[in-house]
Amino acid sequence: MIKTIDDIIQTAKAAGPKRMAVAAAQEQSALEAALDARAAGIVEPILVGDGDMIRAIASDIGASLDGVRIIEEKDFAKAAAVAVALVRSGEADILMKGVLDTSILLKAALNKEAGLNAGRLTSHVAVIESPHYHKLFVVTDAAINIAPDLQGKLDILANAVQASRALGVDKPKVALLAAVEKVNADKMPCTADAAIITQMQRRGQIKGCIIDGPLALDNAISAESARIKHIESEVAGDADVLVAPDIEAGNVLYKCLLDLGGAKGAGIVAGAAKPIVLTSRADSRETKLASIALASLTG
Repeated sequence: MIKTIDDIIQTAKAAGPKRMAVAAAQEQSALEAALDARAAGIVEPILVGDGDMIRAIASDIGASLDGVRIIEEKDFAKAAAVAVALVRSGEADILMKGVLDTSILLKAALNKEAGLNAGRLTSHVAVIESPHYHKLFVVTDAAINIAPDLQGKLDILANAVQASRALGVDKPKVALLAAVEKVNADKMPCTADAAIITQMQRRGQIKGCIIDGPLALDNAISAESARIKHIESEVAGDADVLVAPDIEAGNVLYKCLLDLGGAKGAGIVAGAAKPIVLTSRADSRETKLASIALASLTG
């Protein structure tokens, strides 16, 4: 089983390189990440964008583009469409964002006729290695869906479970997070959603995972906290997946783990026909490399 972020990178290396289309690749952070992943043997990038700018950036950072395919397209929307088409046709296995806005890339990727739409919501899936927890775990959704409804949460959950299973977890334990453990449908609608989804899993409507919620974060990750609160649960204290109730909670949790909690992470957008990498310029080089490796394993 994959136990660390470095294991993700090493497993992707061992699997051999996938092909990755980078839309509007003329941005230093994205280009560095793609070329780092190439040097590690994880991907062979196809760079779509302004060729002169791509070559200039590569020269500035001392990186070689020998053998790297570059497709000339300066317009951002067209570059996104070309990159998506490469993935859709099978010429590439992974889609990656360059300098263009996320909305432009996702508009092309989720186009019902020419995109990678798989019939459910896409969502951000982050894999976290924390020094304060006994195993890797998934946090979702920190970046895409603002206030998902019940069906949206089912899609988000399915994307996270699929990623967890790709890391070797046979039956992921899923915690549906809230501020409290008791259902308060009027004042905290997310607790009612959590209870419904939990019951759906217990009645066999959701398969391949174990779900409990609502659970506060401390009970999801600490068996002692659950014991003190008299919570009996297969998930409490041993969660593989943490599903936030909305984007604010998910984003704050994700960034707190990385920026204050000393955690390492990798993140992708899941739920499309193929994985999408949306690295941030603020991400460390290890996070970017791990994110591409995660995309390689889930693709």
